[in-house]
Amino acid sequence: MADATLPDIPLPPSIRSRYVDGINGLNMHVLEAGFETKGRPCLLLLHGFPELAFSWRKVMPALAEAGYHVIAPDQRGYGRTTGWDADYDGDLASFRLPNLVRDALGLVHAFGYRSVDAVIGHDFGSSVAAWCALIRPDVFRSVVMMSAPFGGVPQLPFNTADAPAKPATEDPVHRELAALPRPRKHYQWYYSTREANRDMHHAPQGVHDFMRAYYHHKSADWKANAPYPLQSWSAGELAKLPTYYIMDLAEDMAATVAKEMPSAAEIAANKWLPDSELAFYAAEYQRNGFQGGLQWYRCGTSGAFTGELQTWSGRTIDVPSAFISGKQDWGTYQRPGVFEAMQTKACTNMIGCHLVDGAGHWVQQEQPAEVSRLLLAFLRGARDG
Repeated sequence: MADATLPDIPLPPSIRSRYVDGINGLNMHVLEAGFETKGRPCLLLLHGFPELAFSWRKVMPALAEAGYHVIAPDQRGYGRTTGWDADYDGDLASFRLPNLVRDALGLVHAFGYRSVDAVIGHDFGSSVAAWCALIRPDVFRSVVMMSAPFGGVPQLPFNTADAPAKPATEDPVHRELAALPRPRKHYQWYYSTREANRDMHHAPQGVHDFMRAYYHHKSADWKANAPYPLQSWSAGELAKLPTYYIMDLAEDMAATVAKEMPSAAEIAANKWLPDSELAFYAAEYQRNGFQGGLQWYRCGTSGAFTGELQTWSGRTIDVPSAFISGKQDWGTYQRPGVFEAMQTKACTNMIGCHLVDGAGHWVQQEQPAEVSRLLLAFLRGARDG
């Protein structure tokens, strides 16, 4: 049921907001386009951090107009979806990737589909989309990953019966980052700390201005975003990344992005995220905090669930796949070698890899017309191929 106390969502008229209950323990809030007629092929759109289903508002109408039923949920931990645990000390396991795939599968089934033409994910949603296609290729018939490349499945030790596997060693990169002349830390490990939610939820500048600076810093509007491949996963190379990825050791994320707050004139000139739309994001995060999304990072950095992912060791993504990112998005290269591994090893049927000029990390919001065009071209190619 909709909560009458929540403000309306500033959506185009062709998109509606609704709730679907009983999805893997969640009451899921969903945005939907192309619902007017039955029997359409379905697309599932999965957002990232710190975003919402709302992040797809600019591409959903074009996809629906092309004949698709388009479904975009607030994922577990986000927005108006309820039934998840917001406590740092709560149930972390419910946020692990195979359970997020289960959420997606449950939603597809709830709408009466045995399969969808594509699952399309952005940022952390890209990881969920990749695992959807890997675990259930019969349901998720093609996949588009956006702004976060997929480097493959954690591998099990192989051929070790007579030459025992080397024991796992601690990654030295965090100590090395902290020991640099300008001491640094990796944002995903910062996001995994108990303090991260409080730092952002109670940012000195307020949630609205925190999110304005964060979105600006990672967009093509921040002119220093000129990414290129890094040579290795080492402190010296990682330190070349902007501070939203490799932070100064003593600073939190609110202080990090505050230094890059755009001017009043820049904000007024921003067409891809006017303040009226940013206000919706800010209100949702003000209400919920950020911990639900941060739990996803903790699942990765803790290493606690890597063993489960090794169940799929040796598996590749074999359905038609594509990658779309902003040309000004460091996310493509933030883990050295992953962009290349996706194209050469992790995906065996990649039919498109596009870097969109004039977009940073928020590619489907910064350049929605080009993203819509690329998505529809991919869907045609996947169908005809």
